[in-house]
Amino acid sequence: MPADSVSPATARAHLDPRLLRAFLAVAEELHFTRAAARLYVAQQALSRDIRRLERELGADLFVRTTRQVTLTADGERLLPYARRALAAQDELLAVFGRAGAERPLLVDVNSEGLAVERVLRRARELTPDCELMARFESGLTGAAAELLAGRLDASFGRFAGLEPAVRARLEQQPVRYEPMAVVLPEDHHLAALDAVPLDALAGEQVYAGAGNPRTLEWTDLARRLFEGRGIEVAAPVPLAVGAGEFQRIMAKTRNPVLAVVDFPAMPKSVLRPLVNPVPLSPVSLVWRKGATHRGIKALRAAATEIADEEGWLKRPVEGWIPATDALIMMRRD
Repeated sequence: MPADSVSPATARAHLDPRLLRAFLAVAEELHFTRAAARLYVAQQALSRDIRRLERELGADLFVRTTRQVTLTADGERLLPYARRALAAQDELLAVFGRAGAERPLLVDVNSEGLAVERVLRRARELTPDCELMARFESGLTGAAAELLAGRLDASFGRFAGLEPAVRARLEQQPVRYEPMAVVLPEDHHLAALDAVPLDALAGEQVYAGAGNPRTLEWTDLARRLFEGRGIEVAAPVPLAVGAGEFQRIMAKTRNPVLAVVDFPAMPKSVLRPLVNPVPLSPVSLVWRKGATHRGIKALRAAATEIADEEGWLKRPVEGWIPATDALIMMRRD
C-alpha cells in the first residue's frame, strides 16, 4: 500500500473530530453557507471536509440540490453519534489540566485601555497564584471563534451580536451597560461640544468596523443605532492591526469613529459622549460552556464586584439598547 494511502478501516479508527464538527454544523443548519459562517471557515474548506468524511465513512451523508440540503439515512444515523463524540471531546478539553500544573487562563480584553481590563486586574488580585494572561482580539465575533477552538478562555463583548448557534456553545455573564461615544477629528464642527446629540451626526459617515470579520457584532449594533437617524456606517477601510495603524487610517479618512466612553485617546482627535438618547454597548463576560478553570470563577467574581461598586449594570433611564440585548443583559444568575 502506498505510504500516503489510508484504508477505510484505518481512516475510521482515526477520524478527525474536525470533520464531525463540520458534519454537525451542516446537519443543524442544512445550509453550507450558514454552516461555514458558524465555524468561521471558507465554504470550500467546509465542503472538502464533508467530502472527506463521506469518503472515510464510505457513506453519503447529505443530498445536495441547488435549492436545499437534506440528510440521507446514513446522515441521520450518524447525527446522534457525532453529537455524543463531540460532547465527550468538549468535556475532556474542559477538564484537561486539572491534574498537575495549572495552565494560564487566556483572557481577551479587546484592546488596551478599556474598562474591562479592570476586571482582569481584580481577578488577578483574587487569585494571585493563578496566571491570567491578557489577549487582544479586537472583537467578540473573532474572539468567539478562538473560544470555541480552545485557543482562548474568556472574552468580553456584545453577546447578542453572535450567531445563535455560537451562543449555544458559550456562557455569558452581564458586566456593564457601557455608554457609547464618538471620536472626532479635533477640527470637526461637533468637536467643540461637551456631548454630541445623536441626531447631530445625521449626514455623517461614522466608522463602526464595517468589513472587519472580527467585529461583526459591533457593526450590527451601529446599524441598529443609526437606523432612521440619517447616519451611515462608513465604508470598510484596510484592516488595521495595532493602535498605531488604526490611528493612521482614521486620520486619513477623517470619519467620526463610533466608540465607548473609555476608548483610549487618539492623536489630533477628541472623544465625546453621545446623548439624546445615551446609546449603550452591552458588555458581557463570555466563556466556553463546560470550562472549569478557577480563573473563570475569579473573573466572574471580579466582574460582579466591580459592577456592584461602579453601578455598571444600572441601566440609565434615557439609555438606548436593542430589545434582544436587553433580554440577554437581564440574565444575571
